[in-house]
Amino acid sequence: MGGVLRWSWLLGVALMAPAALPAGGGEFRQPQVRRRSGSGPLHISSDCPLRLSPLAVAPSLSTLAIGTPCRLLRRWPGDDGQDWLQVQVLSGDCPRGWLRA
Repeated sequence: MGGVLRWSWLLGVALMAPAALPAGGGEFRQPQVRRRSGSGPLHISSDCPLRLSPLAVAPSLSTLAIGTPCRLLRRWPGDDGQDWLQVQVLSGDCPRGWLRA
C-alpha cells in the first residue's frame, strides 16, 4: 500500500511540475506593447494627400498643407519599398490617415 501511495505521489508531482516551468507554459501572459514616444509633432514639409489606407489608389481624405502638425501613429512598409505613415492630424476635422514617407 505504501508503494502505491508513493508512486501515485511521484506521478502527480511529475505531471504537475512541468506546468510550473517556463518551457511547460506555466505563466501565460501577453508581452507588453512598447511604443516609442516622439519628441514632438511632425510638420508636413510639402502639400500631400492624406489617404484612407496605405495604397496609392486609396481615396484621398484631404490635402494637408505645408506645416500641418501631425502625430505619427505607425509606419507601414509599402509594396514598392516606400514606407507609409499613419498620422493623426492635430488640427482640423480630419483625425487620421496615411501619408507616403
